[in-house]
Amino acid sequence: MAHDPVMDPDVYERFSTELETLSFSDPVSHVYDPWRYAQEGMRAYLNLLSSSPRVFYLGMNPGPWGMAQTGIPFGAVEMVREWFKLSPVVDSPQHEHPKRPIQGMACTRREVSGRRLWGLMRDRFGTPEVFFQDQIVWPYCHWMWLKETGANLPPNALRAAERKPLEEVCDRFLGECLSVWNPRHLVAIGQYAEAALTRVRPGIEVIRIPHPSPASPAANRDWSGSVTRILVDAGIWQDGQP
Repeated sequence: MAHDPVMDPDVYERFSTELETLSFSDPVSHVYDPWRYAQEGMRAYLNLLSSSPRVFYLGMNPGPWGMAQTGIPFGAVEMVREWFKLSPVVDSPQHEHPKRPIQGMACTRREVSGRRLWGLMRDRFGTPEVFFQDQIVWPYCHWMWLKETGANLPPNALRAAERKPLEEVCDRFLGECLSVWNPRHLVAIGQYAEAALTRVRPGIEVIRIPHPSPASPAANRDWSGSVTRILVDAGIWQDGQP
């Protein structure tokens, strides 16, 4: 990969340290921070990114079988291995949930969202080098919250009193990222990401695409076709061309 990293790891260290000042109560029982245990994957991803992306895609936070395992946004293990050609070494979280072990690249669970998103980019652009020439996929927050049962808790399911200070930190970091990259197009992957981008960049057009999670009924009906049509109609992608 020829790109220089555009986000200084010290910035991510500061982001994680600031998040660690926050506290979360029931129903949160465990919090995973891939910057602490999957930093090799996150650093490898930073090294792929262009310093002047035309398109910025924003997701929400890690899923248990994707970024939580590999440190890469939407990082389904097979896509990380086969398309990104990466095999990052991943440690274990300090406080690991017995029902959600971190196995890194040895994880055999399927991360459907990551397969859909990166599968679309692979089919359209061929190689990561071509995709990352002018596009970035980024998480709003790199933390993952779990219930005692092991169920995933997305940020919008946290208690309002705990979500507000979290979003203040994440909005500030997102604003820093956008100031560094200054992309022409903002693409929200789902409604939560759309709300975040709208807060941080008021007055700037945000294009929303459906989240690829199988929990979303819309995502289970030709997700890649729907996304392609939205991005072509918005002038972000050219019809029939990368």
